[in-house]
Amino acid sequence: MKDLAERVVAEAARRGATAAECVIRYGRELSVNVRLGEVESIKQAEGKALGIRIFKGQQAGVTHSSDLAWPAVSAMLDAALAIAEASSPDPFAGLPRAEDLGRREGDLQLYDPAVLAVTADEALDLARRAERAALACDARLTNSNGASFDAGEGTKILANSLGFVGEVRRSSCSLSVAPIAEQNGAKQRDYWYAVARGPSDLEPPETVGRRAAERTLRRLGARKAATGRYPVVFEPKTARSLLGHILEAVSGEAVYREASFLTGALGREVAVPALTLVDDGCQPAALGSAPFDAEGVPTRRTVILGEGRLQSYLLNSYAARKLNLATTGNAARGLAAAPGVSCGNLTMEPGKQSPEEIIAAIPQGLYVTELIGFGVNAVTGDYSRGASGLWIENGQLAYPVEEITVAGNLKEMLRQVAAIGNDLEFRGAVNAPTIRIDGLTIAGR
Repeated sequence: MKDLAERVVAEAARRGATAAECVIRYGRELSVNVRLGEVESIKQAEGKALGIRIFKGQQAGVTHSSDLAWPAVSAMLDAALAIAEASSPDPFAGLPRAEDLGRREGDLQLYDPAVLAVTADEALDLARRAERAALACDARLTNSNGASFDAGEGTKILANSLGFVGEVRRSSCSLSVAPIAEQNGAKQRDYWYAVARGPSDLEPPETVGRRAAERTLRRLGARKAATGRYPVVFEPKTARSLLGHILEAVSGEAVYREASFLTGALGREVAVPALTLVDDGCQPAALGSAPFDAEGVPTRRTVILGEGRLQSYLLNSYAARKLNLATTGNAARGLAAAPGVSCGNLTMEPGKQSPEEIIAAIPQGLYVTELIGFGVNAVTGDYSRGASGLWIENGQLAYPVEEITVAGNLKEMLRQVAAIGNDLEFRGAVNAPTIRIDGLTIAGR
């Protein structure tokens, strides 16, 4: 496949391209779903695809296909050249600078061959065990939205006309279950999951099932909370969504379009000093790690918020040129479009307080366990999302609440962070500990 990628780049130059880039991806996956012990689906698939990006001066064309036979690839080259010739020149378009290219050395522990050894029967057994463990926890757990196990491995090859050729192989697997509880005719559901590079690093199915059951049971008897301004505690699962909004705001693409509330804030103090946010694309075994980004630039550790001060945006080469900055190795792409910007492993550094200590300090407030909807304006920072969780009364989790809205403004919320938990755990490429934010508006009854 490396030879094919290099051949595509060379052929693009022979046909008149001033620069070219080829990405090839191939891999396989296994996915199973069960519900109440019965098999709902089993999917095993293999796939491969190739994407080409061609430049003629500052005009660019992108094509892709799952047909890697040379006649199809040759037709793609012609199509990419035609698209480039028909496109408008963009003075910021192009490959990265040659001196920016490279890869992280050493084993990032991104691949576990055990993923390939999991059979469909073993995957079904894992899913069934998780669901069975969840339903066995309490008689009120009467139904299930099902349990699933997914595993996959894939290889990416990137070559460009500046001489870069890189290859990375990665794997991942996950296990999840979503039980349903019923009490006095009212039903509630929740879920839990585990994710890792290989099956031996997953939490046991019984643990996943038990945690899913506990989360579901604690929602029984939910009611609306009183409207007002209260401290709000985001558990790690919901705190991660806050980081997702910050990620959107520090993306160079949003910044150069002036579509971010953090546009022009580089170097300024925008959050409480206790808040440090880091993107680390070369963290061993982490799910967002890679030796190089989608343009062939080495991944790195970038401090975005350092003790509350905005120290860096996340940039690919295009955004860096638009902002007169240097790429941070955060290019990301599919095959059908030019590279965008994404994180490697975005992490909020933990604090010193336990979640229990954070909750114990709150006379009245909300512990958020689920966020619903997309009511966030990245330009103004206005934040309003549906939520459910547990009401905090005199420092204790008192009762479940639902059908409420949590509202604030992300610019202000960054300055209203009152506590950060010590319970950071890694369950994906974006990770946060428990966070307490004061003064948010809760709309309930």
